[in-house]
Amino acid sequence: MVSMAIILLSLAVNIMYDELTEIDIKKMKEELEYRITKVRPEILEEVKLTRSFGDLSENAEYHAAKRERGKNESRIRYLRNMIKTAVIIDTESDSGKVGLFDTITYYIEEDDCEEQVRIVTSLRRDPFQKIISKESPLGSALMGKSVGDRVCVKIDDSYSYYVVIRKIEKGEDDDSLEIRKF
Repeated sequence: MVSMAIILLSLAVNIMYDELTEIDIKKMKEELEYRITKVRPEILEEVKLTRSFGDLSENAEYHAAKRERGKNESRIRYLRNMIKTAVIIDTESDSGKVGLFDTITYYIEEDDCEEQVRIVTSLRRDPFQKIISKESPLGSALMGKSVGDRVCVKIDDSYSYYVVIRKIEKGEDDDSLEIRKF
């Protein structure tokens, strides 16, 4: 029989912490403060107001206000947990190597085309804007590589492709990139 201590220890070992920057943490703290001091009181007022509309079983406004309260409280818990468990990382990288916040131009061999992405922390990714996480298949394959390197990007066990790094534009962590909302 497996003891409870061994189970808890194995769970603790498997906990993954998000690697975030000081600015990521700052942005999360600002949002947390805003949600607690501004959004929460407004939503509580809305819940009180809509409750006074009458029969709660047919009161759509009341149920919508309660859903908003639940979403806000969920986001507050998420932000608190992220701040508490995050590992702060350094954003400095060697001048000739791909690092965080750099913009990389790369050539995709199988498509015979060039693409460009910026590599960021998972909290600020936006694939639609070609801003990818360092944990993504492409981001993790590019990190630490140099111009001219041919890199295998492994998507899963059945598919991978090769890219060649053509250009690295060094970037820095700044307030311009928003954190993901939900």
